[in-house]
Parts: sequence; structure tokens; C-alpha cells
Amino acid sequence: MNRTTGDQDGRGGAGGRDRDEAGRARSARPRDGLGRPLPYGAEGVPRLPEGVVRGPDETLREAQRLLDAGMPFHAHEVFEDAWKSGPEEERDLWQGLAQLAVGLTHAARGNTAGGARLLRRGADRLADAGPVPAGAYGIDVAGLVAWARELAERTEGGDRPADATTEAPRLRAGGPPVR
Repeated sequence: MNRTTGDQDGRGGAGGRDRDEAGRARSARPRDGLGRPLPYGAEGVPRLPEGVVRGPDETLREAQRLLDAGMPFHAHEVFEDAWKSGPEEERDLWQGLAQLAVGLTHAARGNTAGGARLLRRGADRLADAGPVPAGAYGIDVAGLVAWARELAERTEGGDRPADATTEAPRLRAGGPPVR
């Protein structure tokens, strides 16, 4: 990770920005399990590399592991890689799953209105994605849609954030928790 010139304080300030090796803006600040930036020098959770090409099974396993660990923001990044690297006909599936993960992230951060909105948007996108490829990958679309709508209803306008670990959905029907 590099910083642009003018960054005298080492924190992206004074006109400088964190940049990746390709020169794209990318924050070097550590993040917590919900993806919130922490102060420079703080210990955060390990960052996932971007642009990883995984097959559908590996994507679902890794995302479920992260969801079960209370890290829905990071699961969202795994789904984002899938939609960017996968076939066009699967785009709505992976985007819908990413929206569910980031909706849970917002609800867990205390942004219950924004979380509810994203959960509903993701549920709608998943419901409209069609049975294939979701069915071929064993994704419990009906269960996820019901989970997202119920969580959105329960948390919207509430004063308590959702618990990202206990609220984590099961991506595949009947599957044991991935630990």
C-alpha cells in the first residue's frame, strides 16, 4: 500500500491518499470485524485480498465461514468478487447475496434503517434471480429471502443493533454451521 505525495502525517491526510500498487484509491487503515475503519496502527482483522476468483462452492464456503464469524462485511467482499468475476447470468445472484451481507453489516453497526433497506433490496434481487444457478449451488433462496425480510422488519427503526453472529443466515438449506 502506498500513499500519494503530500501525506506528511502518514494517515492519508494533508492531501495524500492511500493507494494500492496499481494506483487505485484504497484505504490502508485496519478494519474491525464489521468493516469499520480503525485508527492507523490499531490491530484489526486481516484484510481479504480483492479480485480473488473462486468457484461457486468455494465462494459459498468462505462467505458462510465469515458470516458465522460475525464478519458480514468481509462476506460481502467475497460475494463482490464472485459477481465481478462470474458469468453475467449469475450477477443478480451474487449481487443479491452481497446486499444481504452488507445489509446485515449496517444493521449490526446500528444503521437499522439502511440495513433494512439493503436487506429488502437483496431479498428482492435474489427472488428475481431465478432458480438457476441458485438451485444448482444448493443456495436456499426462499430461506434467505424470508430471513432478510424478517430481519429487516424486526430491526428497522429499532434502537439496538443486530448481532452479526447470532443473526448470520444459512446460505445452503440444511447445512451445518461452518466453523
